[in-house]
Formats: sequence, structure tokens, C-alpha cells
Amino acid sequence: MDSSIHTHSTPRPTREGQGGGSSPIIAIVCGGDSSEHDVSLRSAAGIMSFIDKERYEAYIVEIKGLVWEAHLADGSKAKVSREDFSFEVDGRRIRPDFAYITIHGTPGENGILQGYFDLIKMPYSTSSVLIEAMTFNKFTLNQYLKGFGVSVSESLVVRQGHEDMVTDDEIVNHIGLPCFVKPNAGGSSFGVTKVKTLDQLRPAIRKAMDESSEVMVEAFMPGTEITCGCYKTSKKSVVFPITEVVTHNEFFDYDAKYKGQVEEITPARISDDLAERVSLITSTIYDILGCYGIIRIDYIITKVQGEDGKGHDRINMLEINTTPGMTATSFIPQQVRAAGLDIKDVLTDIIEDKLR
Repeated sequence: MDSSIHTHSTPRPTREGQGGGSSPIIAIVCGGDSSEHDVSLRSAAGIMSFIDKERYEAYIVEIKGLVWEAHLADGSKAKVSREDFSFEVDGRRIRPDFAYITIHGTPGENGILQGYFDLIKMPYSTSSVLIEAMTFNKFTLNQYLKGFGVSVSESLVVRQGHEDMVTDDEIVNHIGLPCFVKPNAGGSSFGVTKVKTLDQLRPAIRKAMDESSEVMVEAFMPGTEITCGCYKTSKKSVVFPITEVVTHNEFFDYDAKYKGQVEEITPARISDDLAERVSLITSTIYDILGCYGIIRIDYIITKVQGEDGKGHDRINMLEINTTPGMTATSFIPQQVRAAGLDIKDVLTDIIEDKLR
């Protein structure tokens, strides 16, 4: 399987955008209804700064509940029609040619928005409805990929309204301590707790249920945390250099992720052999699921003893991010730079592949 990095030049498009201009119109769709609404706005600003302005006419479209608005150059906002995703700029009705989705959480990372764009026949930057829904549900994803031989942590789900179906003792006997309690359907670090004692378990479950109606309790795996990005088009397969995540906190929580309480080392301080294995697993998972656009897979590398009595590195998948952060300091732009690529070209690859 080709997981090497290739570059190619794409001829400048001559087609007209749906708004009647000479350039294709790109809607950078952000916001959403999760706790990461404002983080998504920062990702949208990052994509707007990266995108090829000579090639595309780009607008940020912010979604929150039933309020859909396009941000215009003069600082004003235009209402976006949910009928066809169009909006008006200076008396001109614009309907984007492509939606670049950078919502972290619902409705952009769980298949809901993808279904809408499918209905109105607008191409978009992410995977399909099914894959978005599956990757958003951590427990379902883990059980599915486990069937393909992917190593994942032991886990169980507690559902809202059915919390008493399993006792604290049963959870701990099955999962062990310490363990992680996290929203099962969520695209953020909100609501995540590292539980060390039995009395911390129920408060952690209640906290996670503020973010999701399902909570996953997951066994703790000590080891090295890494993350690896990947994207593919009809013409190329690219796996980015791996980033090692060294947090100064208990785990890679919101403060570590967004307030700089972490070291992000790209490329990761792992052996070439291990890096090659991680890259291959990342590319393989991408293909198993049939992903599209940029994804980022988080892993924990643990030490296990093999039948030969020697220690070996086990690559354990934590989760898949299908709309990863896209600020200048986010993992993916870091990895793109480490690969010697230009993020502008990566975005163009993804857009052009769907506009052909």
C-alpha cells in the first residue's frame, strides 16, 4: 500500500462558480452545537488563511442551531438559506460549489450535515454519512475496527436513563482502575475524566453525560501518545509525519490541547520501524472505513511481552478525528510542514478531487 508522499500540480480551473463568478466558491463551514463551537471558528479562520485565494472565492459560514450565516468581507453577516445553502452578497445570489466542513462535534462530525449536503447535491470535504456517524461514536468504532485486528482499549458504554443497569463494582471489575470516562459521541476533550478511585466514577459519568447521552468507560493504557494524519484522493495517498504528544497534565485534556500545556514533537521520537508501522495502520484504517479528506488518528504505544520473552511495541488506536483542528498550530498543519508540503496545496487537492 502506497503511504508515501507525492506532489503534483493542478491546472488552474477555468469553470465558473455557481455564484456566476470565474472562480469556484468554497464555503468553510464552522461552528456547530457542541462545546467546541468557538474552537471550530478558529479552525475556519485557519483554513481561510491557508486556502488559495487566487483559485477560489471563499466564505466562512457559521452554523449554530437554526442560525446559519455567512461572514462577509465588510464584517456583516448574510443569512444562509437551508433550502440550497445560498446567500446574498452585494445583490448577488451565491450558492457555493463546495463545502469545507470544519465543525468539531455535531452536526458536522457525526454525519448530520453530510446528509444535508448529499440531499442538496453539494460536494464536501469529509467522509460519508455512515463513516462520520461511526467515527463519532467511539465505542461503535472500536468494536468495528477490532474485527479487522486493530488493537483498542477494553471499554463499555453507560447510557442515559439506564445508568443503574451496571454497578460501579461491575464497571471497575471489567475495566479496572485507573480508567477514562468520556462522552461516547463527541468530538472534543470536554467531559473527559481520568478516574483513579471508585468514588470518582459516578461523578465522572454525570459530567460526561452533560456532553453526550452515552458515556464510554475505557481502560487506561500507559504508554506514549502519538497522532498521525492522512488524506487520499483519486490520484495520491499521503500519510503525514507522526506527532508525539507529551502532556504536562493527567492526560491530553482541553487545557493541554488549547492552552499550550503540552509538548507536540513532530516527527515523533520513535523508531523508524515503529513509525512505518503506524503509518501503514493509519493508511489501512483510512481504506477500511473508506474515509475522505484529512483525518487524524490518535494512538497509544504500549509495551507488551511477546512469546519470545522480549518487549514489543503495541499500537493501540484511541480515536479518529475526521474534522481535525486547522489553526496554524494544530497537529495537521504541523505535520504538513514537517512533510515539506504546503497546506494550501493539500486543501486544493481535496477540493479539486471532488470538483472534477
